[in-house]
Amino acid sequence: MKLSRLEYARPASVAEAIELLQGTEGAKIIAGGQSLIPVLAFRLAAPPLLVDIGKLDDLRGTETTPAGTRLGARVRWCEIERDAALRRAQPLLAAMTDHVAHYQVRNRGTVGGSLAHADPAAEMPGVAVACEAIMHVAGPAGSRDVRSEDFFEGPLQTVLAEDELLVGLTLPPWPPGRRWAFEEFALRRGDFALAGVAVHYGRDAEGRMHDVRVGAIGAGETPLRLRAVEAELEGRKIGETLISSAAKLAAASVDPMNDLHADAEYRRALVATLFERAMLRAEHRQEEGENGPAVHP
Repeated sequence: MKLSRLEYARPASVAEAIELLQGTEGAKIIAGGQSLIPVLAFRLAAPPLLVDIGKLDDLRGTETTPAGTRLGARVRWCEIERDAALRRAQPLLAAMTDHVAHYQVRNRGTVGGSLAHADPAAEMPGVAVACEAIMHVAGPAGSRDVRSEDFFEGPLQTVLAEDELLVGLTLPPWPPGRRWAFEEFALRRGDFALAGVAVHYGRDAEGRMHDVRVGAIGAGETPLRLRAVEAELEGRKIGETLISSAAKLAAASVDPMNDLHADAEYRRALVATLFERAMLRAEHRQEEGENGPAVHP
């Protein structure tokens, strides 16, 4: 199906992009087009104006400092794949990127586009929530920062006003020795995930977990932070019994939807299974260079 008729503009600055958004009700931002172009092609949306931010180099690049890692909204998945320093600085981000769509799509799709599109099955929103990322937003009133858990309001819905633009995000610094994993299940590699789980935690000298973080995608109307599961694991030594009980709690903590791909009960079962896989993978991730210096009990 062809796109409906629309106007097109390519601003040279963030300020100009915001002015265009202010001047046309219903205008949409386009960066890589990973999510928006299919929506337009199926005429699920018909914005009167596309504001192409492809010239805004201020929204490109990454920077890692002691305060964390900042990614511009225009950072593409393929850039994360190629950046060895970034993959070391944020290994969970790198693991997630390997699951995003297909190689050709990763050459165009952007971090900011995925976050602003807010598909509850998308990988980046889930990792942002699990890592407690901070979103950086620009609008007519200036700049503001939004916690990732507060950014997503529902399926394809965020706190962004129509005249606001997501310009980037910051991920907290990654502690040495942290264990982590990202697991998802799709009908075919590159398809939308039916469910996915991200976990990361530290371990003390006695082998007890601390600062546990668990996120889930495809299991609700937004990416989820499974705080009850985190509390179940916090301060305890990992073992099969604990993983099994926490997996059941993970399944009980989500409220997935029924759709033509899977019903809610199947998605709950997937969350439990993926959580178990993620915990086992994280626990055995001890190699120097993959996760920093190993932390042994």
